[in-house]
Amino acid sequence: MTAKTLLDDCFLHDKDRLRHAEALEILKSRLTAITGIETVRLEDALERILAEDLTAPRNVPLADNSAVDGYAFRHADFDEAGGFFRLQQRVAAGHASNTLLGPWAAARIFTGAVMPPGSDTVAMQEDCETHVQDGENFVIVPQGLKKGANCRKAGEDVAEGASILQSGQRLRPQDLAAIASTGQPDVQAYTKLNVALISTGDELRRPGELITVGDVYDANHFLLRGLADTVPVNIEDLGILKDDEDVVEGTLRDAAAKFDIILTTGGASRGEEDHVLHALDRLGNRHMWQLAIKPGRPMMFGNIGSCVFLGLPGNPVAAMVCFLLYARPVISVLAGGPFLEPQAFPLPAAFDIPKKKADRREFYRGFLQTDEHGRTCAQKFMRDGSGLITGLREADGLIEIPEDVTHIKKGDTVAFLPFSGFGIR
Repeated sequence: MTAKTLLDDCFLHDKDRLRHAEALEILKSRLTAITGIETVRLEDALERILAEDLTAPRNVPLADNSAVDGYAFRHADFDEAGGFFRLQQRVAAGHASNTLLGPWAAARIFTGAVMPPGSDTVAMQEDCETHVQDGENFVIVPQGLKKGANCRKAGEDVAEGASILQSGQRLRPQDLAAIASTGQPDVQAYTKLNVALISTGDELRRPGELITVGDVYDANHFLLRGLADTVPVNIEDLGILKDDEDVVEGTLRDAAAKFDIILTTGGASRGEEDHVLHALDRLGNRHMWQLAIKPGRPMMFGNIGSCVFLGLPGNPVAAMVCFLLYARPVISVLAGGPFLEPQAFPLPAAFDIPKKKADRREFYRGFLQTDEHGRTCAQKFMRDGSGLITGLREADGLIEIPEDVTHIKKGDTVAFLPFSGFGIR
């Protein structure tokens, strides 16, 4: 556990059922990072959240260099020499030349090699002709080259002192390449949060165990463990909790003393066997519950002491939707990153919804298809049951329908949220 805690009034509101946008605004305004900082070697920094602003300590590249294999020369001599240059030197990558390139002279140069002093332009080798005259080597350079052709200038990629990355960014492979290009071997990154993952329900069994009528395999554990890989956390599996009030309460109490975040699935409603909800009320604070969305209405946010509590519904579709929309951005901010929101793409609908309940935002599993006019459209999975994992597997993303929309006709514009925008490969 870290010593830091959430803001005192995190998640507080005074409404029985929050709209989607209201819930997001509360989370954005109340969340704060609860993690520490550590030095991480660059080779171990992939997907970590940066805890410092980075600027370039030097130019990248450090010096002017050739972008091709060819011949370097002074462009000022180009017209006067008629493209006929004496070969004066040879420059390979990693072996900079200190010899000033004389008038009407050229240097054989290779990709990445530092431009010899005095040169400013490179002709590609395949466009040139070599020539020997009186025992001396010459090169004939084609006309029409502009000054600076095929030459990469010092600082062309990044200038000394320029900003490279900002604190809070999650490090991608291309970000690591940018850091490495400046010569920095390590970075300051936020420490990974420790998350307890808990499934609940007498009916649950883990794959490999025998089941009987009434039992189901615990798919949510593997779903959420995979989704948690989209944020930098350490996951510990606390297993499946039986529907026993004392067991649930005791497990949550112990976990809150050890972990930064507790992530549960199931037991989020108000039924007699939904012990997670009641245990949270006795042990800590339930600040958000009952959202005006479908699926995922019984989504819980709260805390037990300094431990953040996220209670997801038990149905797989609802669990995934709630993780992507709420738990993922919450965990990101707590871990030192930004509040993650996907980009929505407006697309014509390839489906009809004759009637939709007002005042509720709905999220359908959707996939992309091409209509008869060659347009990319959003198609809805044919069945809407929140227990149907098939829809999640076949979908490319979510289709978001706002509260004020009460029906959809084919061709209407809808918002499509691709799974890739949630970090899902």
